[in-house]
Amino acid sequence: MVASTYSEEIAATICQRLAAGDSLRTICATEGMPAKSTIFVWLQVHEDFRAQYALARQWQAETLVDDMVDISDESGDDWRIDDEGNLVVNHDAIARCRLRVDTRKWVASRMHPRMYGDRVTQEHVGAGGGPIRVQAVDLSDDELAAIALRSGQ
Repeated sequence: MVASTYSEEIAATICQRLAAGDSLRTICATEGMPAKSTIFVWLQVHEDFRAQYALARQWQAETLVDDMVDISDESGDDWRIDDEGNLVVNHDAIARCRLRVDTRKWVASRMHPRMYGDRVTQEHVGAGGGPIRVQAVDLSDDELAAIALRSGQ
């Protein structure tokens, strides 16, 4: 582990590796890299690093999407030869690939929800991405009847 002294060079390396798809855990386990707790302190203290890190996380989501396509296209382990010499579907390999894709899909949707999140959650937000505001309105019977007529009820 490296000392907790901030370094722009180390910060840039961390962000480059994140964007390339490495996990923060893997990066921090590398000799010469700071502990995760140190990185979290750097994120609080250094605004430039915080912006660079946020962008790297968005790029990491893009890398995960590329990985999903590669995993889906890879078919080398889809078949195996059983004990009798028959070519059979390797359901375990296919299930593992499905898990790998689903995990990356979930992570990408959390890292970059505007791009890869569920549309339902994106459409149910108020102005500026904030909460939906609800306002009660008192209407007369005549106004309610007019609304009902316009809506065809």
